[in-house]
Amino acid sequence: MEISYSGKVNILSWNSNMSAWTALYTQPAHRCNGYAYCGPYGYCDNSGTAPTCKCIDGFEPKDDEDWINGRFLEGCHRKKALRCSGKDGFLTLPGMKIPDHFLLIRNKSFDECTVECLSNCSCVAYAYANMSTRAIDGDDTRCLIWTGMLIDTEKCSERGENLYIRTNKLSGSMRATNILEIVLPVLAALLAFICTVFIWICWFRGKQGSKKILTMLMLGDMDSNHELADRKLDLPLISFREISIATHNFSDSGILGGGGFGTVYKGTLGDQEIAVKRLCSGSGQGLVEFKNEVVLIAKLQHRNLVKLLGCCIDDAARKSLLDWPTRFQIIKGVARGLLYLHQDSRLKIIHRDLKASNVLLDAEMRPKISDFGTARIFGIDEQQSNTNRVVGTYGYMSPEYALEGIVSLKSDVYSFGVLLLEVVSGLKISATSPITGSPNLIAYAWGLWKDGNLRDLVDPSIVESCSPDEILRCIHIGLLLVQDNPNARPLMPWVVSSLDNNGIELPQPSEPSYFARRSYRIVEAGESSVSNMSLGTLEGR
Repeated sequence: MEISYSGKVNILSWNSNMSAWTALYTQPAHRCNGYAYCGPYGYCDNSGTAPTCKCIDGFEPKDDEDWINGRFLEGCHRKKALRCSGKDGFLTLPGMKIPDHFLLIRNKSFDECTVECLSNCSCVAYAYANMSTRAIDGDDTRCLIWTGMLIDTEKCSERGENLYIRTNKLSGSMRATNILEIVLPVLAALLAFICTVFIWICWFRGKQGSKKILTMLMLGDMDSNHELADRKLDLPLISFREISIATHNFSDSGILGGGGFGTVYKGTLGDQEIAVKRLCSGSGQGLVEFKNEVVLIAKLQHRNLVKLLGCCIDDAARKSLLDWPTRFQIIKGVARGLLYLHQDSRLKIIHRDLKASNVLLDAEMRPKISDFGTARIFGIDEQQSNTNRVVGTYGYMSPEYALEGIVSLKSDVYSFGVLLLEVVSGLKISATSPITGSPNLIAYAWGLWKDGNLRDLVDPSIVESCSPDEILRCIHIGLLLVQDNPNARPLMPWVVSSLDNNGIELPQPSEPSYFARRSYRIVEAGESSVSNMSLGTLEGR
């Protein structure tokens, strides 16, 4: 018997006549049955004459060309994103092999298992599997739920379980019962909008008023006294999407310059080269000055003056795209990616520059950790290293790395803790404008923790969509990850488990000392360490 590097098991018999080994048994017999061969949300269909990769119902190939050419690694994605409206249904897939990475929920009946999945916006599927463990630990729990991607799924006609996939589609009776609930509010809102626009048009009398209203609707909420609202401008309005495409998503390679207002990017709009001035949120210029500049330049025409082609005002309404279920999935996705780098990959990798701008989101809002230019490879048994060249971004750097050049797995853990607090609060690590008397986001979060007011840290745009227990647990975990002593910070396996399982008890975090100068070494579990700590101040350079 042999097991190959790819996990294939062969039972061989020696054929003395041919002086060679012949295979008596091979498993898996087909590549389609290999682990995760069909990618996320894909499955190997063994019910036909030949095993074939297919997408789970309600999903489609992420890359059609890859699937045509027999490359399935990217898997599938949902045709329509889940709404988590409380009225979701489940699609039953019979005869399925249970996917990997499930969460066992103890002491649940079948109906309770269904409710458990429905009540958790992160749950994408569940099964009530026949896998009793009573003989092992006396527990015959069979409720399994999945809060991440479905990996390594097969359709087995003879054996297998019912897999229940969460979907927006309601059953026939539910759809008929709820159609009025969907249609009537839409019609009412549409009628109210039409009436409001009609009244405004009448109020502003005619063509000029109509144009003014269109400008106000496109540019957002403005004071009637403001220049852009008061003055009649023949100014094209350009969507944020068009500008993003024109500048290659505001690529760093296209930066022409910048200043206190923000950054100027080079781009191409149609067949015309353009320069795009983008106001940053912390700009000293301010939104009022920016809008007045738009008015002024629009009124001026001279061959030696810059010509204004159009403008775009994209306000905070875009934050609604990142509701709490989406943010929670992003947090857990980044945590799993970091766990892979630290433990599950063939190389132990320290990213060293994990921050919000190095986490990209795909069309399904799935996070992708990027920018490995500063990453460092560790040996299997290597715990920490010292460097004279500190690279990364201040604020996200752990104290021991920023001040003493000590890099370890706990350096990335600290950075992830900062990122977690940013995602929950909607604030940057260095944001101080809404935080009176706090030097940074960590100090602000600790102050709220100490006063028992953690709910004040939550981004107001996600209050309605968030689960209080989930979001407070995330803040608690974030404070554990940004503790000053690296030995007090948990490792990523514990973080991933604690995000997925509310049953894991969380210890109390210690107060961060931003930044402290001390001497210590990184220790493993079971060892002890002594830290001599004195408060210090980190100044920008």
